[in-house]
Amino acid sequence: MTRSVRALAISAAMATALVLSACSSPDSSADADSGDGSWEPVTIEHALGTTKIENKPERVATVNWANHEVPLALGVVPVGMASADFGDDDGNGVLPWVEDKLEELDAETPTLFDETDGIDFEAVADTKPDVILAGYSGLSQEDYDTLSEIAPVVAYPETAWGTPWREMIEINSEAIGMKDEGEKLIGDLESEIDEKVADHPVIKDKSTMFLTHVDPSDLSEVNFYTTHDTRAMFFDDLGMKAPESIAKASEETDQFSSKVSAEQADVFDDVDIIVTYGDDKLVKTLEDDELLSQMPAVKNDAIVNLPGDQPLGTAANPTPLSISFILDDYLDELDAAASNGE
Repeated sequence: MTRSVRALAISAAMATALVLSACSSPDSSADADSGDGSWEPVTIEHALGTTKIENKPERVATVNWANHEVPLALGVVPVGMASADFGDDDGNGVLPWVEDKLEELDAETPTLFDETDGIDFEAVADTKPDVILAGYSGLSQEDYDTLSEIAPVVAYPETAWGTPWREMIEINSEAIGMKDEGEKLIGDLESEIDEKVADHPVIKDKSTMFLTHVDPSDLSEVNFYTTHDTRAMFFDDLGMKAPESIAKASEETDQFSSKVSAEQADVFDDVDIIVTYGDDKLVKTLEDDELLSQMPAVKNDAIVNLPGDQPLGTAANPTPLSISFILDDYLDELDAAASNGE
């Protein structure tokens, strides 16, 4: 769809939304105000501009990965959210921790936006949102500008796909007038993480790297997530640390991933644990490779294999609802890998 045609379609959808909104009952909207009914305009600066939210959002829409988990965790059901296309174990477009929360809130599944080919602007407009949350996202400036024709949009603070889970909660909760509740949610999650990490002392201070999806047919390069990626950031929360090799490589880029030639794999001699997406076959492939098998983590079988098509693999990228759902299992996997490396 060309931009001009898309703009016309969005305009038509918005016109219809205004008519329907005028005829709808206010009781059918999600109340995003946690206080006494008053609302002070909110101004939020982010990487793609400055957004001012003049009125209390009654209809909250979210786009891109996991943003819907913030309002849901705070008891607000979005009118629309992105369909899960990674780690969905039953094919319904909703991850299990989100299903659990919707059931807890006795709420139906919101409209799901199919983002396989990018944001479905018309579908977003059809939900008649008052605000669009995208605090953790990869929006382009064009995406942001187009969405802003529908409703105020809150984009990522600094780096595309690089918003830590705390900041995701902070920026999205502030946009719906629930900043204090968002701060409490952060504190509750931090306490839960600290309590459970204390039961796994073997992983403390282990230097851990996260390999990106490995292609067993081509091991000529080692691809890894940098410290700018939220998967790698999560290791700090779990009491582990970034290897010096990864920290140094991350200083040379602002991207969430990087790579080195397999011939330089000895640079990762400081890695205690490797986390990646794969299975036992992948581990054997690494162990059989002349170069990569020399990495201490591979030699010691200190590898965590996360099933990329299952919830555990998905939740290695921490989000407000997934942390509690998978934390025990993730820590057990890391514990086992660390014990192998002892």
